Amino acid sequence: MDELRSARAGADAASSGVIAFDSVSKTYRSLFRPPVRAVEEFTLSIGRGEIMGLAGPNGAGKSTLISLLLGYLPPTSGRVTIDETSPRPYIERNGIGYLSELVTLNPQWTLEGALERLALLAGIAHPLASQRVEAVIDELGIGEHRQKKLKALSKGNLQRLGLAQALLRDEAILILDEPTHGLDPVWTQRFRDLVQSLRTPTRTMLIASHNLDELERLCDRVAIIDRGRLQRVVDTRRPVATDVASLYHLTVTVGAEHVPAIFPGARSLGQGQFEIEPGDAAVLNRRLADLLARGSLITALIPAHSRLEAQFREAVRSAGGNA
Repeated sequence: MDELRSARAGADAASSGVIAFDSVSKTYRSLFRPPVRAVEEFTLSIGRGEIMGLAGPNGAGKSTLISLLLGYLPPTSGRVTIDETSPRPYIERNGIGYLSELVTLNPQWTLEGALERLALLAGIAHPLASQRVEAVIDELGIGEHRQKKLKALSKGNLQRLGLAQALLRDEAILILDEPTHGLDPVWTQRFRDLVQSLRTPTRTMLIASHNLDELERLCDRVAIIDRGRLQRVVDTRRPVATDVASLYHLTVTVGAEHVPAIFPGARSLGQGQFEIEPGDAAVLNRRLADLLARGSLITALIPAHSRLEAQFREAVRSAGGNA
């Protein structure tokens, strides 16, 4: 429960991480509209070697945070640093790997030509540039598309091109914005493997995504933001909590008629499946024992939501959002 109540978890170590947001706020101003506070008093530290997830509803402030981290925008107040340096000087000196949410390049370029140009812009000297282009084409499995124009590529293959360009240099910082957007299930799994292969003690990654399942699988921690504020930081490396979930999906193949009597408020999902409120662990076990004693056969009992999804829903709900 302490984790559930920690709306500002992780905020106390902002100065110790390789990436640090220290009381950062960003307000957009216009001559003809009221000012918009996109980020407010955001404090977060990301350690060296850590994979941090960033989750939040649409309009929560994720894109603004990434723009601040890349130095595209200055904060209205507070400070953003990478290795204790402002973002733009750090990036100009060291470089950074970045995948934008939407890959937009000249549609007349070929895939290989686009990567060659991007390698040049990244400052990779020839012939190393050619070697790196070949390496990332092979790593992302896009060799069969190398001579295709970008306008002919599917959304998923454009995303793989974007991932390839982010890996052209062996950067110590990787920022991936919706990296699985458009990927099919096979390449979503291969992306997970790719991220794990990129994990090193010296590489720090930030992954922003709406896909909570992916964030829970890939990240060490996930920061949940809503309405511009950090709501909580979920440590996905912690052992599974011993507390029961608030809702479960129960499946029975025999004796489904007994479920509503044993679990008050059980909601039928059809074909012997029910959504139940279990009570605490002792109550849940007594009710399951009663169900079995009546001759029911239980084939599945799983939480209705993953731990991260449950925390996300609670954090957004407590912030006044719609989860």
